[in-house]
Amino acid sequence: MSMSQSSAQGYAPDARNDQVLVYVNGEFFPRHEARISVFDSGFVLGDGVWEGLRLVQGRLISLDAHLDRLYEGATSIALDIGLTRAQLVQALHDTLARNGMTDGAHIRLMVTRGTKRTPNQDPRFVIGGATIVIVAEFKSPLPEVKARGLSLFTSTFRTSGPDVFDLRLNSHSRLNLIQALIQAIHAGADEALMLDPRGFVASCNSTNFFIVRRGELWTSTSAYSFKGITQQNVIDAWRAEGGTARECDFTLAQVYAADEAFCTGTLGGVTPVTRIDGRLIGSGTPGPLTQRASQLYTAAVLAAAA
Repeated sequence: MSMSQSSAQGYAPDARNDQVLVYVNGEFFPRHEARISVFDSGFVLGDGVWEGLRLVQGRLISLDAHLDRLYEGATSIALDIGLTRAQLVQALHDTLARNGMTDGAHIRLMVTRGTKRTPNQDPRFVIGGATIVIVAEFKSPLPEVKARGLSLFTSTFRTSGPDVFDLRLNSHSRLNLIQALIQAIHAGADEALMLDPRGFVASCNSTNFFIVRRGELWTSTSAYSFKGITQQNVIDAWRAEGGTARECDFTLAQVYAADEAFCTGTLGGVTPVTRIDGRLIGSGTPGPLTQRASQLYTAAVLAAAA
């Protein structure tokens, strides 16, 4: 399974990334020397939380919303990050400064429960504090993906409710989402579309999903999927222009009959979806309202970054 360039997470290669310095617990290391212990809680069990952030014109987009989600998630699993918000923001800016980044970068901020005495499930075996890693890279979405649109496959793997695994908790444990993506890749698609346990459309495996119907944007309620920050920014920007954006339950049949579809995420912003389960969505090309949603979103985040 080779790395796909037809992915919501795809990006243009950039040789500068070979030289980036990675933040690991207050120190900086060349990317090929950045290490954590094999006894780390994140490696052993996926016990941790993370955020993806985007740097635009010297500003980290929706930084407060990302930090709110990170600290809320950490609190919900009784994980002490060990840094105040101000200290963590400083670590982010220090990482960008050390790498000479002012624009066009994507940051993965990862926090785990820390190193364990032995590789088991019990958090009481942790030695010391949390592990904090910041990976900043130069990343730009692939223009050909935006021009062509993504192909999705509806996976048999379902998203989960909060009583099973709360997807609002942005944790390192993503195996069911990865299983859905693997299934979609083997079916010849770029990404997976996932249904919730009731059979309504939830999200893609790594991004939120929208359809356009009669000039309205529809996206899931997020009761059974992650509540995306880019998703919310798109909704807010659309409504600010007087448009209707619904957070509602809808079915796969309604998706097949949609005028347009797109997905949203931190790296790609708004990415058109033109084919689902072998069916063309609308005209089978990126549609005008998808383009409009992308323009409104971009204008909103740039205004916030000014």
